[in-house]
Amino acid sequence: MEHRFDAPCGLYCGACPTIQAGRKGNLADLAKRWEMEPGDLVCRGCLSDTTAAFCRDCDFRSCTRAKGIRNCSECDTFPCEELSKFRNDDAPHHSVVLSNLARIREVGPESWLAEQRVRWSCPSCGEPFAWYDAKCVNCGAVLFDCRAEEKTLP
Repeated sequence: MEHRFDAPCGLYCGACPTIQAGRKGNLADLAKRWEMEPGDLVCRGCLSDTTAAFCRDCDFRSCTRAKGIRNCSECDTFPCEELSKFRNDDAPHHSVVLSNLARIREVGPESWLAEQRVRWSCPSCGEPFAWYDAKCVNCGAVLFDCRAEEKTLP
């Protein structure tokens, strides 16, 4: 089944810890840490038909589907109040959604996805990493995680 890593809200699903754990065959370990069932973490990305339990009832996903658009950057009301609240909540990985959506508008979703694959891969060894990974699990290199990135955003 195809993975879809461009979320309607502008997140890059390829850097989600759930996607990373599924890729590496570690869903059971992550589920135990998060006190969830492994089946609730099976995910192929927000635009796929198989999402993790915490993404199934996403308002952005429902809204874009109802409007027949791929992501919030295609919406007449971009950026809406809900998206702005999401960008400014307590989760550092949400801080990039407005800039990501602006970039998607500029270069298109396929080019943006290619950029994100590079951005969320270790610059030393190329291993994909998740939003909150501070060090590469493969080579130990220090990574530019979402907490560091948030500090660089307006």
